[in-house]
Amino acid sequence: MTKKTLHFQDTDAAILLYGDLSKNLHAMERAVGVKIGVRGNTLTIDGSTHEVEVAEIVTKQLYDLICAGYPVYTQDVVYAVRAIERAPNADLKKIFLDEVYITARNRRISPKGPSQKLYIDAIRENDIVFGIGPAGTGKTYLAVAMAVAALNDNRVKSIILTRPAVEAGERLGYLPGDLAQKINPYLRPLYDALNDMLGHEKAAELTEQGVIEIAPLAFMRGRTLNNAFVILDEAQNTSREQMKMFLTRLGFSSKAVVTGDITQIDLPTQQPSGLVEARKILQKIDGIEFTMFTDADVVRHPLVQDIIRAYEKKKPCAKK
Repeated sequence: MTKKTLHFQDTDAAILLYGDLSKNLHAMERAVGVKIGVRGNTLTIDGSTHEVEVAEIVTKQLYDLICAGYPVYTQDVVYAVRAIERAPNADLKKIFLDEVYITARNRRISPKGPSQKLYIDAIRENDIVFGIGPAGTGKTYLAVAMAVAALNDNRVKSIILTRPAVEAGERLGYLPGDLAQKINPYLRPLYDALNDMLGHEKAAELTEQGVIEIAPLAFMRGRTLNNAFVILDEAQNTSREQMKMFLTRLGFSSKAVVTGDITQIDLPTQQPSGLVEARKILQKIDGIEFTMFTDADVVRHPLVQDIIRAYEKKKPCAKK
């Protein structure tokens, strides 16, 4: 067992580091497995050598973030621990202070780990980016944030969000309503992200004006998308032909982000995924970048990470 004592110069910053009723410190204890004692501006960390080292690095870097004006919340403590556990030399300032967008509710959107930082940088530097990984890693949400930021800065004239309606050839016809009402459930996550970024009224206004378009993938055929930020979500459910069709829609001064989870393919058993194939054949093309996420990058409820890992361990055996 090891004990480490840390002293902080700035009392106000130390109070913010501890969190209301020491919630941030309790989150640190749970995430790392250490015991933390507080006396004024002084912390003591008890635990195994490795655990104390992780807690020390995270605590010092979070304190520096607070001094730099970043509001550290309880979930940030968990994200910071995951980041340092994966990359002990990671600089949390470069990750957390990389502001992507500020939402209508004045909430700062920034990367929450090394993989998200790589993803954001890849989108900035490339015209086509693939974000592949499990649910809850922020693939679609960050892509939408980057799109809204690009629109806000007049780097693009429109945002186009699309995803395949996998059941369109079969069960969709039994749903009530016209075509728009039938496909709406498939597009709901994209609406949710936009409403969170812009606020419901602004998102609705831009959609009505045609500045933002949300449509099923089939509606993209035959189009050329210029001066646009285009996002294809749930791309694991595209066919080879659909993926090729989408990627060849890209026009001048446009960006495309393709997101998907290749562990949740809903296509018929014999039909290959366009996302899986694209990953195999496009990796060596300049201007196309792939960012791979794992369960360690999950930024939803902590239980989501445990659920993903549990399912991964219980994958069905291949038939002989």
